[in-house]
Amino acid sequence: MTGEEIVRTDEFKKCLDFHGHLCPGLSIGYRAAKAGLEWLAENRSADEEMVAIVENDACGCDAVQVMTGCTFGKGNFIFKDHGKQVFTFFGRKSGKAVRVSLKPDALAPSERHRDLIQKMRNKEASEEEQEEFRSLHEQGSYVVLERPAEELFKIEPTQVAFPPHARIHASNPCDRCGEMTMATRLEEVGGEKICRDCKEAKPS
Repeated sequence: MTGEEIVRTDEFKKCLDFHGHLCPGLSIGYRAAKAGLEWLAENRSADEEMVAIVENDACGCDAVQVMTGCTFGKGNFIFKDHGKQVFTFFGRKSGKAVRVSLKPDALAPSERHRDLIQKMRNKEASEEEQEEFRSLHEQGSYVVLERPAEELFKIEPTQVAFPPHARIHASNPCDRCGEMTMATRLEEVGGEKICRDCKEAKPS
């Protein structure tokens, strides 16, 4: 299938609707999740059957959540702030885990694309440059969707410690602000049990 055809599939549309726009990052997450699911021979997780670990907080993570069914709320979507396009997936039933990492040369924007990215970040792009950026971004997305997975990613089995199933903790009011806080997140300071916001707040 071409990139344009993949974007029009119901599967990808769900990722697009959730994220809000088409971009290479979303496509990377989509392809990484597909590769992980295929390697594990797993289906989308209805509950906590699968766990996903992402090492960035970029666009692709939205596609991973949609494709795998792993979410923060269920406790099976784990974020590690490493700044890497790396995704690890594992199934609780099979006990297998796979690490999917983007190869260094998998997606290299052209010099013009990089210039436009910088202009967009600095809010310096003209209307014509914004349109050019969107066009290049779209084409980059199609490239990601069309390339073979083995050209995009290093896909290898790995071993990780399985996190426990999601647990429900009681909430208690913070002794300073009064806001309900998970009991395990309250900290005792000077005889008070306070939330982290109050602990970190600077004295007025």
